Amino acid sequence: EKTPFRPISCEPLIIQMNKCTDEEQIFDFIERNKAILSEQQVGCAFNMLWKLQKQKTSVVKNVEYVRDHPQFLTLHNLAMNKFRLMNDDTLVNAEAGESLESRSWRLQFDIKLLSEFSTCLAQQRLYFSPLMGKIADIVHRNLETTQDLSSLSVLMVNISSLISRHFQEQLVNKTELLFDTMDSSEVDFAKRIVQFLRNVRYRYQPLLERCNNVFLSNVDHLDLDSISKILSLHKFLQFNSFKFIIVAKKKLTEMIPLLNHPASFVKLFVALGPIAGPEEKKQLKSTMLLMAEELTGAQALAVLGALEDMESRNSHLIKRVASVLYKHLDNYKPLELLKITQALTFLHFQSKEFFVKLRELLLSYLKISFIPTEMSLLVCAISMLPSPHLDEVGISRIEAVLPQCDLNKLTSFSASVLRWIQYDHMHLDSNTGKQLKLLQKLDHYGHQRLQHINSFDLLWKELKSLKGDVFPESLIEEMIAALQRFRDEINYINVAEIAYFISKTNYLSTLLLDRIASVAVQQIEKIHPFTVFAIIMPFSVLNYDPPQRDEFLETCMQHLNSYLGIFDPHMLVFLGFSLATLEYFPEDLLKAIFNIKFLARLDSQLEVLPSSLSTRVQFHLMELNRAVCLECPEFQIPWFHDRFCQQYNKGIGGMNRAQQQIYKMLAEVLGGINCVKASVLTPYYHTVDFECTLDKKKKPLPYGSHNITLGQQPEMPWESNTEIVGSRLPPGAERIALEFLDSKAFCRNIPHIKGKSAMKKRHLEILGYRVIQISQFEWNSMALSTKDARMDYLRERIFGEVKL
Repeated sequence: EKTPFRPISCEPLIIQMNKCTDEEQIFDFIERNKAILSEQQVGCAFNMLWKLQKQKTSVVKNVEYVRDHPQFLTLHNLAMNKFRLMNDDTLVNAEAGESLESRSWRLQFDIKLLSEFSTCLAQQRLYFSPLMGKIADIVHRNLETTQDLSSLSVLMVNISSLISRHFQEQLVNKTELLFDTMDSSEVDFAKRIVQFLRNVRYRYQPLLERCNNVFLSNVDHLDLDSISKILSLHKFLQFNSFKFIIVAKKKLTEMIPLLNHPASFVKLFVALGPIAGPEEKKQLKSTMLLMAEELTGAQALAVLGALEDMESRNSHLIKRVASVLYKHLDNYKPLELLKITQALTFLHFQSKEFFVKLRELLLSYLKISFIPTEMSLLVCAISMLPSPHLDEVGISRIEAVLPQCDLNKLTSFSASVLRWIQYDHMHLDSNTGKQLKLLQKLDHYGHQRLQHINSFDLLWKELKSLKGDVFPESLIEEMIAALQRFRDEINYINVAEIAYFISKTNYLSTLLLDRIASVAVQQIEKIHPFTVFAIIMPFSVLNYDPPQRDEFLETCMQHLNSYLGIFDPHMLVFLGFSLATLEYFPEDLLKAIFNIKFLARLDSQLEVLPSSLSTRVQFHLMELNRAVCLECPEFQIPWFHDRFCQQYNKGIGGMNRAQQQIYKMLAEVLGGINCVKASVLTPYYHTVDFECTLDKKKKPLPYGSHNITLGQQPEMPWESNTEIVGSRLPPGAERIALEFLDSKAFCRNIPHIKGKSAMKKRHLEILGYRVIQISQFEWNSMALSTKDARMDYLRERIFGEVKL
């Protein structure tokens, strides 16, 4: 019996197809040969279309063009007719090409093919497609038997937009189980794992550490793309690895003279700039100046972001980059326009022409936008510009989308409206009625959303998406109340993130802090040591001792002791400072910090940190040094911050108007201008607002001719910078420090003094002062609304006199 006629070989047709250079040629080929195409040739046609699509600059537009072509429908029908004849490889090509509803999930894919299939869908931005959902379901059902972490890590990245928190935890646990089965020289799988954690916004320290060890052991084989990617992922996840930054900096610095093409040099500039030393930064900026005019719009935006991270003040380079941005402004998307606005504002760039065009663009986008996320970005950018007002149409568009907004969008809109109101106030514009009404509506929807959330997972997803540490005042209480409802859900997995969130709110909730302390004590073995600092932080910031204070702090420190040598230096300083505010000084920690070897490591790290963070680290080290010298003299740790403090105090100006008024009142109360000092530097460089001295009969003692004049900088009143105050006073006399505390010194919800101000009071008392702390709430209250009332109040606090 004769077999049906088929071509001897399908190779000639595939060779013809491979010679096609654009979609039209492929579609012509399909039209001519549709009657004789085999399943293999159909798969090849899809593959060719996909290869051509990847070469296009606008993937989305090209996908639409290909899908709408009449011959694409022909190809689709051919694929459906020959579906059962296709092997898995051919089917992957076909499905990747059309990504339409199909029966592909019925096949028993192996995990490698499934990962390739998911990558094809991801390359077409089909992260939320039904097919990707089916893939996620297959992975979920087969996770227990999966042993190939390389393929699994690909799938994890591609399905990350579709998974629940429970599935996310299952994937993380499986990754930990399979991690050691991978070849430690394979860097790509580690990058994918970190990418997955970034996609799901999960800063899971154990996996990040293990991936970082893979990067460190293979650093010699990492190229510019890999280093750039890793640094970017670490930055997003706020994962600090001093070791990786040092080796990355060395490797990237060696590339500076080797790269002269804008595309590669921009990538180097973005990766190296924020961690470079002064000399490398100078080289990078001078080279970038020469090639600035050659930059594309995307490259100019990347360079601007790096300049912001570098906290650059190179106005010449900023102007050059801004001129390129200006040429491409019409091509940027809303998120990119927001980034441009934020960066140029931060860099103090000024150009009326630039900002006028930017404002026009933002407003034009806002008129046609209906997506809440996009609208919140646009409104945020507009609010940062000079003259940030919106007309009634703009305000009504915001009001229209409020019911669709999550907490992140609502707080973003609120922050923008507050900026408008602040601008109006500064420019004496009283037309804030519409903004206030909008603010009330935003509060209403925010309260509603928080009150109706009935799942901890949903609540925490929304709370941790909030950016920065500026929360709408009216919603803070509702946020904390919502967290308190779910406080039993706080466990070893989320305790560090929740503690960090609370420390940013400045809201003292004893219910939540007691729960956090309890979880830390009971589940400390499951908590990663590097996250313990975040757990301690709210207790330090808010000056709160839980019922089991000693057990809590000792448990935390015992868990940390064996890791002190591998902490990033600046994190160890932050930890030491936080514990010092709580009057807790573990000897092992202090020995780890106050030694020559550690301080040399810290100096090396300060060179690669942003200047603002570097200054904060140095300041906390000084404060820790001061606290140990004053509160734990038995440790005999020397004071070595004279020069730093002298340099820092050069920048402190004189008194403001309110302080000058208080100064004059104190002079009246004490009997003369020479009986009070203002802006006094104490031993160990605390600054005291006002100082006076009383003899044993509570009579003010004059200071003599060296008193401070209004507006003068602080002075050191004693010869020695470590001398105790009482040692130079007449017998029975006392020196008084008067401190006027603003709202930042207190918890947001109650007049409870925060950690730093409480520590300062302790230190001044050790130095021999009687400390009088006066809050602005009390000073500006109705009870003290007249000068006479304030004078009587000062007399009572200083002399103990009560006016009858």
